Order: sequence, then C-alpha cells, then structure tokens
Amino acid sequence: MLMNKNSSPSNGEAKLQYGPSGFRVLRPGQHVICAMSGVPIPLDELRYWSVEHQEPYATPQLATERLKP
Repeated sequence: MLMNKNSSPSNGEAKLQYGPSGFRVLRPGQHVICAMSGVPIPLDELRYWSVEHQEPYATPQLATERLKP
C-alpha cells in the first residue's frame, strides 16, 4: 500500500487506485466497500481487487464471480 505523504487515516471510506501488485491511497480512510456485496473491507484486510474495473472485493469467490465473462 502506498500512501501520499500528506495522508493520515480517517474513519470514513478510502478512495484507492488499484494496481497489479498493490494500491495507492488517493483519499485516506479506514475501509473500502466491496463492489459485489456492499460490505466494508478494512484496508489492512483488503486482498482482492480488479485493476481493470478499479474495484475491491471482500472474498476471492466474489472477485471470481465478478470477473467471469
């Protein structure tokens, strides 16, 4: 995870830019919202996302389901 120099954690939803091996924090926060289930995902638990769709997923099953053709 890369944070901007002036970033500090806040209690709200973070805005991230997803890359192939990590993500960059564009707006600090404690969590992101799963694109499939709508549940909050704490940033320290975020493991699954789509670079192409720029969205996070709570579980590998949800990520797989979203990325099916």
